[in-house]
Order: sequence, then C-alpha cells, then structure tokens
Amino acid sequence: EVQWIPSWGKERMHNMIADRGDWCISRQRTWGVPIPVFYCNSCGEAVITQETIAHIQELFREHGSDVWFAREAADLIPPGLKCTKCGGEGFSKESDIMDVWFDSGSSHMAVLKGENRWPADMYLEGTDQYRGWFNSSLSTGVAVRGRAPYKICLTHGFVVDEKGRKMSKSLGNTIDPLKVIEDKGADILRLWVSSADYHRDVAVSDNIMKQMSEAYRKIRNTCRFLLGNLYDFKPGEDDVPYGELLELDRWALLRLQRLVQKVTDAYNKYEFHRVYHDVHNFCVSDMSAFYLNILKDRLYISAADSTERRSAQTVMYSVLETLVKILAPILAFTTEEIWTFMPKKEGMPESVQLTDWPQVNQEYIDIELERKWERIIEVRENVVDALEIARNEKQIRDSLEARIDLYAAEDLYNFLQPLEPELSTLFIVSQTYLHGPEEDVPDAATKEYGNLVVKVSAAEGDKCERCWMYSDYVGKSHEHPSLCKRCEEIVSHM
Repeated sequence: EVQWIPSWGKERMHNMIADRGDWCISRQRTWGVPIPVFYCNSCGEAVITQETIAHIQELFREHGSDVWFAREAADLIPPGLKCTKCGGEGFSKESDIMDVWFDSGSSHMAVLKGENRWPADMYLEGTDQYRGWFNSSLSTGVAVRGRAPYKICLTHGFVVDEKGRKMSKSLGNTIDPLKVIEDKGADILRLWVSSADYHRDVAVSDNIMKQMSEAYRKIRNTCRFLLGNLYDFKPGEDDVPYGELLELDRWALLRLQRLVQKVTDAYNKYEFHRVYHDVHNFCVSDMSAFYLNILKDRLYISAADSTERRSAQTVMYSVLETLVKILAPILAFTTEEIWTFMPKKEGMPESVQLTDWPQVNQEYIDIELERKWERIIEVRENVVDALEIARNEKQIRDSLEARIDLYAAEDLYNFLQPLEPELSTLFIVSQTYLHGPEEDVPDAATKEYGNLVVKVSAAEGDKCERCWMYSDYVGKSHEHPSLCKRCEEIVSHM
C-alpha cells in the first residue's frame, strides 16, 4: 500500500522490522511524555483503566502534560479510585516516560484530523529515519488502524562537500544558505536543490554554486531571448493556427510537448533532478543552439507582421509560457518576474503561481515529423562540424561567409532534395548546393560522414548589409545596391 521513494526503501524497512525484537516503550528520563499508569501502594498492582485515562486526558487538555510531573498521584487519579485487586486507595505514579520514538510515531493520530485526513500523503525525512520515525509510525499505525499512516515514504541523503565529507565547522567546509541567497539569489539555491539526486548524499561547495549560476544563466537567457522577441506580439490576435505554422515551428512545438511529458512525469515521481536536466537540455540544445539560432534570421529580417515571423512568435510565446509554468515550483522569483513582463491574453492570472499546469497537446505530437527532423538535425550536426573545421583552418570566420556543397548517397539525396531551398537557413550559411550520387566528389571536400560528404568554401557574391548573407545580387539594384534580393523586397514593402 505504500509507495517507497527510492524503491529500495521497501526492502530496507522490511529488514528493519523483520530483525526487530519487542519494543520497550519506556525510558528513564527526567522529562518527556509520561506513561499514565498508577501503582497500588498496598499490593503494587498496576492500575490503568478507561476511567483513569479519561481523567488524565482532561487534566492534560486543561493543564498540559507537565501536570503529571507537577502534581502528586493523589491529585491525578479520578475521585473514588480503588485498586482492582485489593481495593486499596493509595497510589503512586509511574516515573518512566515514553520512548521519544513513540511520541513521534504516534503524531499522525494527533495531526491528521478534520481536513488533514488520515493517512498522510507523504512522510519525508533523511535515510536515518528508517530506524526512527518511519519505523515507529508504521508500528503504531498498523497496531491501531491496520495500515501504515502514510501513502508515500520518501527519503533523502545528507549534504556533504564536493569531496564527500560531512559538513563541519572545524573542517571549514560549511556553506551558509543565507550567504548563497545574499550573494547569488534564492533561485540559485533552489535550482541547486532541484539539480541534485537526493536519493544519495548531496554535494555542495562554492564551485558547485558557481556552476549552478552558469546553468541558471543559460535558462534565464533563453527566457530573456523569447521575451525580448515578443515585444510586438499580441497573444490571441497575432497567433498563427497550427496548420499554417512553418514546419520548423511545428517541430519546436513537438519538442515542447515532449518536455511537458517528461517534466510532468518527473514531478509526479518527485525526481526533481530530472526536471532540472530536462529543462536545461531543452533550453541549451533544442532552443538556444538550434531552434532560436535559426529563428534569428526570420525574426530580425522578415517583415514585422509577416506570416513567417508571426509563426515563430506564436511558438516562442507557447514555449515561454510553458517554461515559466513548469519552472515556477523551482525558480519561484525568476518565473514571477518573467510572468510580470510577458504579453498576456485577457483574463490570464496575475501570478504564474495561480495558473494551471500545462497539458500535452496530442495534436502537436507528429511522429513522422519527429523522425524527419531527427534526420535533418543529424545532417545539420555534420555540417556544423565541417564548418568548425573550416573555421579552425581559417577558410571562414563566420558561418554566413560559407558556401556548403553536399554530396549525398541516393537515399539521403532523395530525402534532402525537397528541403534544398531551406537548407541555407537551417545551416545558417549563405549558400547550399545539393549534389546527387552521380556527381563526383571533389578532392578538396572538407569531410566525409558516412553517406554524406560536406565541402565548405567561401560564399559567392558580396555581403548584404541588412541580413549579412552573401549574394550575387548585392550591388545590382539601383535603389538598394547594398541589399540582397530578399531584403530589397522586404524593404520595398515597408
């Protein structure tokens, strides 16, 4: 009936109980929760009845449990009490107290009342509590109500330094959370907590916090780019319907749905480190290094109200809105700040904390599109690698200075041929030419990648001062001699 997180907790608890002897619930201490038993002064018989318990309950309710220690036995027993064995009327009280683990182990009976229904949704503590609180609570819950007093039992490790040593003032390896908050902000600390796999001991140090600051910066910069390019976008008015979105934008929406699937599953399983890694990878790899990098040309060069630009903004808004919602439990302050400045549809909540959790839109999960773009991205990675080689060899300084010639095997050629007009945009180069399998591969080819050979050379023509791409058309227009044909057409309609 209990979900154990991590799963090995079930076996650990089983072994603890299987090897456990009788539980001696009394302790010889000066103060604690008293054991409400009286002893007959005449015959030594232990006296504990419903009548004595009810009387002690009323005294505790009125005066607190300290009344047991403040008063003599004669002032604690109900009027007219007699020994059930010999009829004696003089009594002494028990001096032992309850084991403290019995106190905590029975706390669920006191706490989970009314709206806080029994059993608890979760018990959360360190791994040492398999012997302590988890164990005693399980014993009392089963004894009284026949089941564990918790539905989920989650345990975490302890904080250690980056060398795995316990935090100690004498070692000088302690990290003050308040100082981290003061120096770097609370969200950096919250992000670190989410990034760690708490199933084992969690390492922290100044170096680790610096690394976390860098990871936070990448996530924040992704959101900042999205927000900055939505300044003229009105959600609900400028949206492009899904069926009219550019294919690259539909791919981005698909990747967003995959992120929501993974993150929601991770949250439901309390695997917050997966949330961190999935979001960080999405921001760095899917967005910054790929999608948003390609979009820059469309965002900066296309006409402000063009379908191409609005298509990009439609998806960027969806990405930002979703990112802010799924990060709100972790980056509480950053997401609230972003939400404040985001363009919003009428009636949207004032705070991101009041929004609903994002749901997966099955319409956006197109398996064929996903497979297609996996192949496109593989080709692009080969081209990016070839460009880096050319850059290191001083053939080019920037990718827009490059012309790409692709020599593909038949299957890959047939796959890429319909995409040829878009390849330069995807590769962020000025020109791309696709060659079939019947064409000879030149000796000066840059690099071979299985069924693809990539040749990088200097782009033809001159640089357009508006889009920075090279074109033979630059210099041919009398009205706009410094522009390429695409930019001239856009400018002429402004």
